[in-house]
Amino acid sequence: MIHESSKSDSNLTFMMGEFEAEFPDDRRYARNHMWAQAANDDPSKIRFGFTAYAVRLLQDVYFLDWMLDAPSSLAESQEIGSIESKKAESALYAPGSGQLVQFNHTLMEDPSAINTDKYGAGWLFEMQIQQSDFLTARQYLELLAEVWDRTQRTIKGQLNE
Repeated sequence: MIHESSKSDSNLTFMMGEFEAEFPDDRRYARNHMWAQAANDDPSKIRFGFTAYAVRLLQDVYFLDWMLDAPSSLAESQEIGSIESKKAESALYAPGSGQLVQFNHTLMEDPSAINTDKYGAGWLFEMQIQQSDFLTARQYLELLAEVWDRTQRTIKGQLNE
């Protein structure tokens, strides 16, 4: 279910049925299915976005809304916004405690980059994190493997409603 990429980049792949979800190992991963990576312009800021797993489950994100403005202090698991897609409407939660620095304002007008460039232009927001227990790519994929059967049953249950 977990595969090393044979490409020159260093991605790990998780098989979601027949769909390959790739996870770059140059970043960390939060349990709420966001990736975390130091911002290019300031390594004290951590940039967050949705993982390939989250994007695949959501399918075609078309609306994103934030409940607060930057800068704001956040507690881990604090509700910070919501997202709507073809498959789901869901609340969004802070992946850690710290200071919200900025949102990716481009996504407010057109969130399609979440679907097309999830590890690049589709980033959601930046924070200065006080403490984190983010996972490596391999640890995150091991977590996905543990919950995949339950996720599939949930998806199938939604399809049968």
